[in-house]
Amino acid sequence: MALTGRTALLAALGAIPVGVLAPSWAGILAVDAPLCVAILCDYALAAPVRKLQFTRSGDTSVRLGESAEVQLTVTNPSGRPLRADLRDAWPPSTWLPGTEQAASRHKITIPAGERRRISTILRPTRRGDRHAARVTVRSYGPLGLAARQGNHEVPWSVRVLPPFTSRKHLPSRLARLRELDGRTSVLTRGEGTEFDSLREYVPGDDTRSIDWRATARQHTVAVRTWRPERDRHILLVLDTGRTSAGRVGDVPRLDAAMDAALLLAALATRAGDRVDLLAYDRRVRAHVQGRAAGEVLPAMVNALAPLEPELVETDARGLSAVALRHSPRGSLIVLVTGLDAAPIEEGLLPVLPQLTQRHSVLLASVSDPHVQTMVGGRGTIDAVYDAASGAQALAQRRRTAEQLRRHGVTVVDTTPDDLAPALADAYLALKAAGRL
Repeated sequence: MALTGRTALLAALGAIPVGVLAPSWAGILAVDAPLCVAILCDYALAAPVRKLQFTRSGDTSVRLGESAEVQLTVTNPSGRPLRADLRDAWPPSTWLPGTEQAASRHKITIPAGERRRISTILRPTRRGDRHAARVTVRSYGPLGLAARQGNHEVPWSVRVLPPFTSRKHLPSRLARLRELDGRTSVLTRGEGTEFDSLREYVPGDDTRSIDWRATARQHTVAVRTWRPERDRHILLVLDTGRTSAGRVGDVPRLDAAMDAALLLAALATRAGDRVDLLAYDRRVRAHVQGRAAGEVLPAMVNALAPLEPELVETDARGLSAVALRHSPRGSLIVLVTGLDAAPIEEGLLPVLPQLTQRHSVLLASVSDPHVQTMVGGRGTIDAVYDAASGAQALAQRRRTAEQLRRHGVTVVDTTPDDLAPALADAYLALKAAGRL
């Protein structure tokens, strides 16, 4: 038992009989009174904790996987110097495993009437909002024999944004988009439905693109060039129901869906299309609508940051109704969801005609590469059973995808690492085919 605060002072003054104290301290008071006096004096000379003043500054957002720095300014208004240990507490997911103690604890010395600033480096391991817990200060006397301790609430919040790792694929997809848009030199005309310009015929051009009227007015053969249509509407719909909570490797399906949605949004806005976002399970969890091209990606990143899967079955009818309500006719609805047979057959297929009748529909799903590994397993009885189970699962996914394609849905089914570029390629293919 530590002899601190009012108990020590009252004991020294005789207000508390020695016998009331813990046996160890009773012996000290009886035998080593000078030590007790030194402890009490040291305690009295320690700077008070309650009078300390705190202010925060620094980062308010950070991408997952990167570091954020938050400054804490401590002001000592008392007439005694502060010698203290300080702990700046945050939730456990704010730190990499095993680094919390070194990152959150600081030794500070602040002369009377002065202030000092300390920095805490955060390295979050999960998306979402991270709120500062409290600041704990232990103020020591000049001899280090006794200390005062107290807590202070110093609010601050850091939003941990999706990492957007798929942005590395953006330059190559933009190059393909420029090719479709006729801004690079190619031997074949850009596909699309909007007339762009006339140019001289070169070997390899489609003869159907020859403009005979323009050719008759000049001495060379002229061909029409086309570019993809612009100002089309794209609605990204993320399914946040129970299937999105499943983990494929170390990545939740919802996080892979977010990464793919961000890459597609970045590409589509560069193509001149309007992009909206909807996250839904049984109600709307996030919604970004009507933003200018330069504001779409920051708004989406901010809306997706705190989004977490809900362990409920997604209401397909409600999702369809909300999507129709927010999409003008002729939109591209990109639905990022699971490709499990039961939710698709019982939930999505009955309402799919309402979507495909008015819009183009693209469905993207995350597949588990471990299932493919299971299919190739041999050598033991367990491996053979795993292979049979994996083959059955893959066959079921192919049947479900084929059902969707028969309804006119474009299906992308691939691993988390390949989902974002594959979805971007599917969008570009729709552009090239003049379907968007």
